[in-house]
Amino acid sequence: MRKLVTIIVGMLAAPLLAQTTPAPTATPAPPTPGLPLVAIQTTAGRIVVEADTRRAPITAGNFLRYVDMKKLDGVTFYRVVKAADRFGFVQFGVNGDPAKVLPPIKHEPTTLTGIQHLDGVLSTPRLRPGSARGDFTIMLGDQRPSMDADPSKPGDNLGYAAFGRVVEGMDVVLKIFDAPDNPTGSIRGAFRGEVPVAPVRIVSARRVKSP
Repeated sequence: MRKLVTIIVGMLAAPLLAQTTPAPTATPAPPTPGLPLVAIQTTAGRIVVEADTRRAPITAGNFLRYVDMKKLDGVTFYRVVKAADRFGFVQFGVNGDPAKVLPPIKHEPTTLTGIQHLDGVLSTPRLRPGSARGDFTIMLGDQRPSMDADPSKPGDNLGYAAFGRVVEGMDVVLKIFDAPDNPTGSIRGAFRGEVPVAPVRIVSARRVKSP
């Protein structure tokens, strides 16, 4: 699978986005009864996400561990990939911080979970399968097939591990996506041109009850 850049240990890559068709603005479907909800309060507004612990128990459980241990408090949306208008993804997480990172988790491909990389879906970037830790992406637009697993392809064809979706606050995600990037900015040499000028910070990430 192609990666945007070659990066140092602890930083995670995602593939080039194959499609160029922007997604229409849509209202997320209501939360699924019984699935955990997390309210992410950011400096740009509130985002509520659903962690699908039924279909992706390992990946969703990993995200919830970072939430419950408050390891996402204070982190930023440090990367924004813009392939087209409202088409790409935003990335947030511990970004290799040794004080926050937890052990890597087993990879759950989309062929196993059935969760595809659609608009508003959360996923976990990685290097090799089984290396994902505490960094997460939110899709803007339909990222199939570039981020889904594809057994018909040679080599590493396991894609990325989708595990949840935004149920409230896609307008906030779009605000983060649309903010200016630094055309020459990078993080330790990686993600050149994809680093926001003023990264949005997560004030807190906490479980909330379903409405």
